[in-house]
Amino acid sequence: MRSGFHRLVSPTGKIDPANRFLEALEVRGLSQKTVRAYAYDILVLYRWLLASKRQFKRIRQTELFEFIAWDKQRGANPRSINRRLSVYRHFYRFSFNKELPLGIRVSTPSPHFAGPGRDHFLGIWRARRRDRLQLRVRTPRTIVEPLSQADVNQFFKTLTRFRDLSIVLLLLLCGLRSSEVLSIDVEDVDFLNERIRILGKGNRERILPLPQRLADSLRSYIRLERPQQSKTKKLFLVLQGPKRGKPMTITGFRSLFRHRRNAWSIPKANPHRWRHTFACDLARCGVRLPVLQRILGHANGATTLQYIHLSMTDINAEYQRVISQIHKRYGALES
Repeated sequence: MRSGFHRLVSPTGKIDPANRFLEALEVRGLSQKTVRAYAYDILVLYRWLLASKRQFKRIRQTELFEFIAWDKQRGANPRSINRRLSVYRHFYRFSFNKELPLGIRVSTPSPHFAGPGRDHFLGIWRARRRDRLQLRVRTPRTIVEPLSQADVNQFFKTLTRFRDLSIVLLLLLCGLRSSEVLSIDVEDVDFLNERIRILGKGNRERILPLPQRLADSLRSYIRLERPQQSKTKKLFLVLQGPKRGKPMTITGFRSLFRHRRNAWSIPKANPHRWRHTFACDLARCGVRLPVLQRILGHANGATTLQYIHLSMTDINAEYQRVISQIHKRYGALES
């Protein structure tokens, strides 16, 4: 990284095609984190090309099957592989002004067929049939269980600093991402109007209410713990050691949770699990999906749905409530 921009460098010099692609992403206004993710994905591509002695301009989707097998062998998960395949298609189109050739003997997903006369129209618009779906790896559907009440209460007992308490409250009561917590500036917290400004993915801003419990913790942190001599505008700082007064890093942020998970046997209490717990808590209380989507900062409502899988305890309680009514409806079940 140089002067705030990400560049790829090979032993023989800069990789110009990739760097021109990254520059175009920066011109479009994509965030530095997004550009960095693209850069790492393209770096993986160049490593595979080097290992397999191939040239990027000559690859076909047939060869990408070998890339998928190579990346799986390295331990990559299906979502990472699919993201890289998408990046490579964009990179190829940018470089050669055409789609990545299909090649022979390529097994791509089949378009869904709903039968004759079905789903031809969506409202007043005719639904287009996709001639060819893109090469993808099947991703398993996983359910992230929210934290239990016991886990949350146990974790809070381990917190001895107002800074750490404030961070956990931001996750539990506001559902923030790790990067969003670290990006908060002191001036983003509006104690007078009881709200907080959040800079989310894609530099999209949103305003969230500031709960009283969180406001009290933040006031105590700023007054008692935050180094007064620090000139940085970031809210959360390192409190001890040679880097005291410097902005808290993502490594320090994660260690805050990793230490407590290991020391207090709370294995599920990673930062993102708190965000899932917040979403589930709001869903339990009947918050509508559009409101929850806005609070979580999702651009797509389908992403929000992945966050509100209720725990088996919730499902069992709701099932028992309904099954008791079914028993009353059918007299034969009462005997």
